[in-house]
Amino acid sequence: MIVQILKEKARVRAASLFLLLLLQPAVYTQTKGTMPKREFVIALHTSVNSDKTCKNLIKELPGLQKRGINTLFLSIGNNYQWKCDPKLYSTYGLSESAAREIAAECCRLSIDLIPEINCIGHQSWKDKTFGLLKAYPELDETPGLYPGNKGIYCRSLCTSNEKVYRILFALIDEITEVLSVQKIHVGLDEVFLIGEDACPLCRGKDKAELFAGAVNKLYDHCVKKRGFTMYMWGDRLLDCDDEESGYKGEYESSCNGTAPAVDHIPKDIIICDWHYDELERYGSIPFFLNKGFRVLPTSYKDIKAVNALIDYSLLYTDKPAMLGHLYTAWDNFTNKNLAKYKPIVKTVDKLTGELSNTASGK
Repeated sequence: MIVQILKEKARVRAASLFLLLLLQPAVYTQTKGTMPKREFVIALHTSVNSDKTCKNLIKELPGLQKRGINTLFLSIGNNYQWKCDPKLYSTYGLSESAAREIAAECCRLSIDLIPEINCIGHQSWKDKTFGLLKAYPELDETPGLYPGNKGIYCRSLCTSNEKVYRILFALIDEITEVLSVQKIHVGLDEVFLIGEDACPLCRGKDKAELFAGAVNKLYDHCVKKRGFTMYMWGDRLLDCDDEESGYKGEYESSCNGTAPAVDHIPKDIIICDWHYDELERYGSIPFFLNKGFRVLPTSYKDIKAVNALIDYSLLYTDKPAMLGHLYTAWDNFTNKNLAKYKPIVKTVDKLTGELSNTASGK
């Protein structure tokens, strides 16, 4: 397999240089009078749910920058003092002033800041239903079912209800304005409840068409209307029955029919391709690259798995659409000691070293 990949690398080298001049999202820079210098994304994904966790994060940013982190994905959810919709305002959530402090510190440190909003799935966790569906229960994909959220992983918004998008667009517009950014991550991972018979608007519809429709509506607003760069998780676009590109299990690949949507969404969306287990190969990386997407491989806390994903993704660094690496810190709810987060500490030097060699043409 490695030999085949190396042969493929030689074949695409010339095409890669051409694509390098065309592709962007703040991963390439041009120096006058020289060849383009490639800059890889080395990112961390975390969340804030209060001003306290925000201030903890701000304290960690200089240390993260010294580690090599140049991009911060910031999950903004239900714990925010939203102004665009009084029903969603969270008294104890992140304030606008604290959010602007994060943006200012990221700017000072030249860290690219990208907010994330879960736009369809992840509208509940365990027995807690989050703010959007508490305020608008009629937007639930399974209205009236699963009391106490028993029997489901997490609730979803109805992809066929136009009111869902009006609310989401307002949230996206507000947070991108507050943070003064031109990029947005729209979530879309682990959408298990879609096209359900319990939903009068979605009943009987093709799940892939529904999922692609949701992606395209978000794209139309974020990219076509606002000019943003749009990111999303990639798991719903991978078929769990496809041995070449899929992954066994319903979490990091789709077992509910959404995967065909991959051929019906714009290719300038950036796919955050998350895999948290140690595997011999990660077929989704070449799968998404061959489909024409830019890809940001994404890891979690298992050090062996992080190393395995990094090693495999480094085989594709001659393709400009392989953007770098994204670390996630799902188990850190306080944002303390992020600069000492073991997956970063144990692997980032190797990652930055190899990517630096690629960028310099070594």
